[in-house]
Amino acid sequence: MKINNPNSNKGAFLLLLIFAILISVTVGLVFSLRVSTVDENVQSDRVIKTLVVMEDKNRVLFTDVFIYYPISQRAALINILENTGAIFSSLGRVDSIDSVYLEKGIETYKAEIENLVGQSIPFYVVLNLPKFGELTDMLGGMKIFVPSPVDVKNEDGKRYLLPSGVVSLDGEKIQTYLNYEKSDETDEDVIERRQNVLMAFLAALSRNEKIIQDKKSFDVISKKMTSNLDDREFYRLMTIIAQVDSEHLTPQTITGSKRVVDGKTLLFPYYDGQLIKDVFKQVSNSLISLDDANVNRTYVLEIQNGTTVQGLARNTMALLQSAGYDILATGNADSNDYEKTVIINHIGNAEVAKSLGDFIRCTNIVEETVSSDADSTTASNVDFTIILGKDFDGRYVKK
Repeated sequence: MKINNPNSNKGAFLLLLIFAILISVTVGLVFSLRVSTVDENVQSDRVIKTLVVMEDKNRVLFTDVFIYYPISQRAALINILENTGAIFSSLGRVDSIDSVYLEKGIETYKAEIENLVGQSIPFYVVLNLPKFGELTDMLGGMKIFVPSPVDVKNEDGKRYLLPSGVVSLDGEKIQTYLNYEKSDETDEDVIERRQNVLMAFLAALSRNEKIIQDKKSFDVISKKMTSNLDDREFYRLMTIIAQVDSEHLTPQTITGSKRVVDGKTLLFPYYDGQLIKDVFKQVSNSLISLDDANVNRTYVLEIQNGTTVQGLARNTMALLQSAGYDILATGNADSNDYEKTVIINHIGNAEVAKSLGDFIRCTNIVEETVSSDADSTTASNVDFTIILGKDFDGRYVKK
């Protein structure tokens, strides 16, 4: 008869215990040594790109790409209009980009926007309007500038009331601010109003940086948002974003030409979509390369047509406005026989002049400081004058 040895059982149990401890220690080391996807992205791309979507009742209120350079705390917001049109492979047809979100969801939506802008966007944050209202209250309200009092009724009879001035809107009021409709508002007014909300949200994160850094508080706040990151990495992303210099954040909107397709008015980015790619590339590069004084202001341009091509200066204005420049004036040059496009640098800033030149591929840059007694009021108020020559094809200077 076989007799079990109690000592052998104890030995086997001890070996299993040691083995279990080794596995636990190994797993712990793996997790402790794991590099955060957020940190890895910062180290490799140097800027953080995050897609921010605000949704409400099966519609997209706004979509922005937040481009952030943590080292300088500088950032840019580029709005993707909901009616941006293209041939979307995920839909197999020409349609507005918000249709991708509504039919295919956020992951496919992000992929289509990446294709549209020509850059990878690793992260996304989805804000649902009712939950965003709750989030607004958690962050102590959103500070918004309302230019004039709002007192309107929509078709369903619902009344919207908002005071004028710089006001701190609570969760209910911020939803009102996003949803009200005024007959005299242009599409541009609505876009600006909705981008104001995102800028106010980023400012609120910055103002509540210590609350965001507190993990217990963040666990509650994070439940009001949806992301493609796990809890640990989403916490890391938001603590980095909360350090943004929100006071110098300027939003941009990609423009294009409008066409009616199947009864819907769609906006097609200029130059077969290449413009939107160029704008994203320039913005990302400028956040890294330009110093604080350069990036925290909007540069004013004057565009002159030095050719016989009608409307060239006016069309170029739309191009450069998309890139974030302010156009003071357009007109004809002193001659319509300029062979080469020239950029006149009135402020002596070679770095910004080069950035402008890179955008239209112009290397012909002339330094010229405007004297205080200059006759031209326009010239004294602009930073750069662009005189378009025969080598300019409407988008680039040809070699």
